[in-house]
Parts: sequence; C-alpha cells; structure tokens
Amino acid sequence: MPETRTITRTTTRRRVLTSLVAIGALTAGGAVATPPAQATRPADAVQQSLNNLVKVDKFPGATASIRQADGRVRNYSAGVGNLETGTKMPVDGRVRIASNTKMFTATVVLQLVGEGKVKLDEPIETYLPGLVRGAGGIDGRQITVRQLLQQTSGLQDYDDEVFADFLNSLHTYYEPHDLLRVAFARAPESRPGEKFVYANTNYILAGLLVQKVTGRPVGEQITKRIIAPLGLRHTYWPAEGETTIRGTHPRGYFPATDTAPPVDITESEPSGGWAAGALVGTPSDINRFLTGLLGGKLLKPTQLAEMKKTVDAPGFDTVGGSRYGLGIATFKLSCGGFAWTHGGIAPGYVTYVGVTSSGKAASIAVNSMVAQISAAEHLDQALDTALCR
Repeated sequence: MPETRTITRTTTRRRVLTSLVAIGALTAGGAVATPPAQATRPADAVQQSLNNLVKVDKFPGATASIRQADGRVRNYSAGVGNLETGTKMPVDGRVRIASNTKMFTATVVLQLVGEGKVKLDEPIETYLPGLVRGAGGIDGRQITVRQLLQQTSGLQDYDDEVFADFLNSLHTYYEPHDLLRVAFARAPESRPGEKFVYANTNYILAGLLVQKVTGRPVGEQITKRIIAPLGLRHTYWPAEGETTIRGTHPRGYFPATDTAPPVDITESEPSGGWAAGALVGTPSDINRFLTGLLGGKLLKPTQLAEMKKTVDAPGFDTVGGSRYGLGIATFKLSCGGFAWTHGGIAPGYVTYVGVTSSGKAASIAVNSMVAQISAAEHLDQALDTALCR
C-alpha cells in the first residue's frame, strides 16, 4: 500500500478547484523526477511551453492539440508517458478529463430545456422531490436548475471529505447519493443565487436530474446526445466498476514528495466524479466538442445564449476576471478578448482547455496532478500560448 499523504484542497485557483492538490510537504527538491529531454531542434512557442511544463514544473509528460477554425489540427507532446519504462508521452492519448465532464452534463440539461422537459428557473425540487434537504436549511425548493449549473446554489462540495485519504480512496465505489449525503451534512456556504461557489455537488444533482427526466443513465444520454453525433471516437463514459483507461494513454501519477517518489494512480474509480467528472477523452476530441458546442451543433440558439450568461467567478483561474456560465467559463487571453473554457483535475491527470470566438480550440493535458500553484499558473500560460500564437 502506498504511503498515505495529506491533501489540502485549494479553493483559490481554477481547475485546481476541486481535487487538484497543493501538497504542503512537497518541495522543489522532491518534485516528480525530470524525464529525458525530448526535443533537440528549435521548438515553436506551443512546443516550448510543453517542454517547460516537463522541465520546470516536473510533470512527467505533456500533450496538446490545437484545432484551427478551418478544422486543421496539430498535436504536440513532450516528456514521457510512463516513468517506469521511459516511453514517450503519447500524442493525443486518452486521459481522464475530469471536470470537463460538467460541460457535457450542462449541455444535456440544456438540450432537455430546449425540448421543453426542464425549466432553468424551476426549483430542483420539481424534478427531484424531497431529495435536496440538509444542514443549515438546505432546501431544494429554494435552489433552481440554473443555480446548479451556474455554481450559485451555495451548496458545499464533498470532495475534501470523500477523498481525504486520497490514495486509499482511489478504488472506492460511490453511488451519487453517497456523495450527496456528505455534501448535505454541511451547511451551505451562501444563500441560493448569492454568489459563485464551485462544487461538484451541483453536477451530481444535474446528473440525477437528467436521469429522472429521461428515464435513462446520464452516461448513456451524454453518449447518445453528444459523443456519437459529434464523432468523438476517443471519448467515453466508463462502465460501472471500470477503473482502467481504454486504448492508448499515458500513465497518470500522484506527485512525488520530499520523502516519497511519484505514485502510479492510472487505475482509479471514476464514480467519485460521476456527472461532475467521469469522462475519458483525448485533447483533440475535447477541441471537437468545444467547437461543436460553441458552433451551435448541440444547442438551439436560445439555450446556447443561456449557457453563455455568466456570473463573477473569483479564483476560477490564475489570470483573474473569470466568469462562469452554465457549465462553461471565460478565460482572459493575452492577445485580447477571452476564450470559453473549463478544465479538469482527475487522479493522475490535468486538462486545460479553451475555444475562442473565432473557433480556434486548444486542449493541454499533463499526466500528473499539480503540486504547486506555480505549475497551475504555467498551465494557464500554456493554454494562452496555444490560443494566441
């Protein structure tokens, strides 16, 4: 059994928001071992940013995909995908895309809105009667569907308790109601609609909403309504109990500390994320999804406009000024304007993603969790480079 390590939840950084780790014991001298250098010729700006994620931030490997507005795709990689064998980081390999799943779940809910089966400003009580009750006056009669998708319900997260003993919890299976019981035992952080409070809890409820309204599993609905129509051939919802990753993929790691080496955590139970974070996919598939979503292929104009109505989302990124809509957020670009984004942190993997108003999309993935805030800042910078240059 690997050594148990304490994980401190970081609440002041985007995509570092839920499950991303700031490990107090980690020091620069104890970071993930640096893999062999991969590029010998002069690198372009995107390749250089990936090289730096490996060299400076000590991620074992990094991969990126950029999709131009005209559909042209270029993929990149740096470092290694397996620390034991030294195998190079696979180009556009599958990773756990974690909280990017929220964009998919929100899209399905908005499709149901477009079909007249769900109303955004209706209380969640209408669809899940009697379920949302808990400490501090939690009451589903006061929380709307919009507030769940917009992360303004005030409900608290369950992750720092469920994953407190992180390495030893990786193979524990959770039912959605198990996660809600933890969350509902905590008084709300704020009143419904008062402010942005990021919590996976909101999207566990959104997944249950989808299942109640459609009478079918949320993973099946995401597959039928999004993955299949867009031709996302390398994206899938894991089967119940499936802890491995299908097809070509890098190994995923828990970072080293000053007292222990990296731990391979590729195999893990995705049920702790469920409708908030269970999907597996590739950077190029994420880009195809982003361009399809913002290009109007998945939602009617009215519902897409609702998705893009945002509220202030303090701390969602390291750049500042982010706003959160219904499952998507804004990311300020150095070249002007902003991109639509989300991103995600899963055991062993981190993904930063974005799509501009012109239709250019970029996704970056690394195969280790983040151990220092500076690494999260460099991931933001790498995404900015991919979208701006």
